[in-house]
Amino acid sequence: MMEAGLEQAGQRIETKAEGCRVVWRSFGEGRPLVLLHGGHGSWRHWARNIPALASSRRVLVPDMPGFGESDDCPHADLPGIVGVLADSLAQLRLDTPAIDLVGFSFGGLVAANLATHPSLGGLRVERLALLGPGGHAGPRRMQYTLINWRRASNATELAEAMHHNLRVFMIADPHAIDAQALDIHTRSCRATRFHSKSLSQAGGLQQAVARYAGPVLMIWGEEDVTVSPESIPGIVEACRPYRDVPRDWDIQVRMVDGAGHWVQYEAHHRVNAMLAEWLAMGQG
Repeated sequence: MMEAGLEQAGQRIETKAEGCRVVWRSFGEGRPLVLLHGGHGSWRHWARNIPALASSRRVLVPDMPGFGESDDCPHADLPGIVGVLADSLAQLRLDTPAIDLVGFSFGGLVAANLATHPSLGGLRVERLALLGPGGHAGPRRMQYTLINWRRASNATELAEAMHHNLRVFMIADPHAIDAQALDIHTRSCRATRFHSKSLSQAGGLQQAVARYAGPVLMIWGEEDVTVSPESIPGIVEACRPYRDVPRDWDIQVRMVDGAGHWVQYEAHHRVNAMLAEWLAMGQG
């Protein structure tokens, strides 16, 4: 389903939390599944995943505060954005208290903190999936510098900057950078006001995951420049100090060969299958 058709297929929902309007989109029916986008992103980061996941779930995707159509976050820090999202999610008045939560990049750091937030009220996060999560504070392997697209003087320069940044940061295979990827990235970047980079680089992911008692799935693209593959076992181990659950099943790691940071876009068929299989384990 193309992006325009996808947007029309969803229900647009607005909440007001701490004076901040948060815009959600809802697709499908079933047990709620919340997807959080990455930094310089929007709900469209999940454009290639929503149709598959919404075939059996009610998929809820917000523009996080400071991104897309949502208002600026009243407190532009990690506790601030997590608190607003928790209040907003509780306002949706879902039919069931059990939800699953998936976060990508900066949204992974947000999701890990959101999973145990007291403002969720009666909601309970049953399963937590993190795709290329930020906040691990481990080594990265960026080889090229991003272009400051804000300095583009015309549409051609803007498109060239966006294509370059997708290639060196988000998508490993240059042939996978299509018109849809460029459109999503451009629109999302231009609508971003929240500065997430420093928060993602400050760490805190492992501590947040350690506070969460449920099953965790981590998915990384094998070519993801935001992490060094050799550091992933250490990242996972650091998530476990306070987790009183069996180590052979509590945190699973999946690597997606040939894919970059925006793994759920570049390798959507594989990631959709991974998520569907893993999420189904919690509905038996």
